[in-house]
Amino acid sequence: MPLPDAVPNPTPAPGSSALSGSRPPLVLEHRVLKALLGAWALAVCSAEEALAVEEHLGVCGGCADEARRLREAVGLLHPPESLDLDPALRTQVLDVCLGRRPPRIPVPRWAAPYDAETARLDALLQDIGAADWHAPVRLRWFEGEAPVSRRTTVAGVIAHLLTVDGLVAVALGLDDPLGPLEPGPDEPPVAASPAARTEAYWKASHFPPTRALRAPWRQQSHDIVRTASFTGGGPDGSDASARLTVPYGGFELPLQDAMLDRAFECWIHAEDIAEAVDYPYEPPSGRHLHGMIDLAARMLPVSLAERRRTGLASPPPSGRHLVPAGAPGRSLRLEIEGSGGGEWLIPLDSPAALGSTDHEVAHVALDGVEFCRLAAGHVPPEEAAAGQGGDRDAIRDVLFAAASLSRM
Repeated sequence: MPLPDAVPNPTPAPGSSALSGSRPPLVLEHRVLKALLGAWALAVCSAEEALAVEEHLGVCGGCADEARRLREAVGLLHPPESLDLDPALRTQVLDVCLGRRPPRIPVPRWAAPYDAETARLDALLQDIGAADWHAPVRLRWFEGEAPVSRRTTVAGVIAHLLTVDGLVAVALGLDDPLGPLEPGPDEPPVAASPAARTEAYWKASHFPPTRALRAPWRQQSHDIVRTASFTGGGPDGSDASARLTVPYGGFELPLQDAMLDRAFECWIHAEDIAEAVDYPYEPPSGRHLHGMIDLAARMLPVSLAERRRTGLASPPPSGRHLVPAGAPGRSLRLEIEGSGGGEWLIPLDSPAALGSTDHEVAHVALDGVEFCRLAAGHVPPEEAAAGQGGDRDAIRDVLFAAASLSRM
């Protein structure tokens, strides 16, 4: 209801249209406008009253000074707060909800890191602008003795995640995001490796990838988690999930390890995107980070054996032979510090050997996030170890084997 002294302006303001449907501005007496300054400072005026006050402040110096003092006082009463949500808020809300009403089909523990990391990346993608999707990103990994990289964009990274996550989707019986795509005559099968799938997808696109990829990538991640939940048969997995494997070209991973691998890569590439668009991004929770570190530590003996087979790692010391499967052999103690840390004994002479404290020849200490970035090919092996002691060749071999776990 207008104040008693308010009189509608009989003529439209310059530039306004009588057909626009907007109300004509109010004309208020000076004493009424002055009385409204407190309400205006608190932003509780009606739109018409606020417009009238603001027009008046442009011509009345006394009221303008008073309005400034009132706004400053309101600022002291209501200090500004960050609009950024606590990164842990989603987990806290879900924990409360699930505590009140447990899900009928729970997400297995081995799928939870992938569920969490895809949700965190999706939150980042929701925050960035349309132009940010074309920001340059350099994918980095390690081959042989040197780092390599591939230039793409934020949208290109999501295309990469979509196609490689598709390996898990296909193993679960879901559609392949590559569809009927076929390789060229001199190219390996599209499904042979993550790099081949990514390159095939990029080459088949008529236009550079755009933010339109967010929806299919997110839908696929939802479908993978939902299907894994039905396949897993409970929080700890089941025989059904244990029998499933995911091919990565030259090797295979059990489904449960493949889900950890996809969570790891999602986090690493989310950091690549965050760096490209200047967005703050935190590492995974300690529990999820521990699972990723454990997977990398379990894969180290295989990576080390492959490097030895190609002549990139030191042979066993003179007079020693590869130990039989299941027997203890020379070992390196990998100590991971910080969130998600722990200790692992890495067998050096054979992937089938057992790590043994009695046969420990070297020790390496690393921060957990630093170790993961080493395994992602983002940290040079020579610069990775925070502390080390013992057999220098064994230390070097294990650090380079960790970097060799990375791929496009």
